[in-house]
Amino acid sequence: MRKAFVIVSILLLVSFVLQFVFAAVGGFTKPAGDGAYALHSVNGMAVIPVLTVLTALFAALAKAPGRIIGLAVLPIGLVVVQALIAMLANASTDAAGVSTPLGLTIAGLHAVNGIVAVHVVVAVVRAARQLDRPELVAAAPVTVREGEPA
Repeated sequence: MRKAFVIVSILLLVSFVLQFVFAAVGGFTKPAGDGAYALHSVNGMAVIPVLTVLTALFAALAKAPGRIIGLAVLPIGLVVVQALIAMLANASTDAAGVSTPLGLTIAGLHAVNGIVAVHVVVAVVRAARQLDRPELVAAAPVTVREGEPA
């Protein structure tokens, strides 16, 4: 199960990297229509949540510490926050549907939250790899000075 935890957490990280690529595709599509962010939306609202649930499940099955399992679940909460930020940014347009400075500022938080989510997933991948290789921790030399308790 530990190998599966590592693999699915890496897949989650890849999905998050692709999320940034899909956002760039939407941002640079000309003319920008309703479908410009379709890949970004599908990945963010379907693929990432499924991979997050699988990551948390495999973390639990791998008997990871509770902190790591909680960290593995956290991206779902961040995805919910992402959706709320996007809705709030879209709702902050003027009567003609044009972006406002407030709406653009809120939209910037969408990117910041995405960066936070990537950092969380990187921490999950590192924890999964560490859990998969416990002998590296056990083999690390410990320096004990004379007269100090071990």
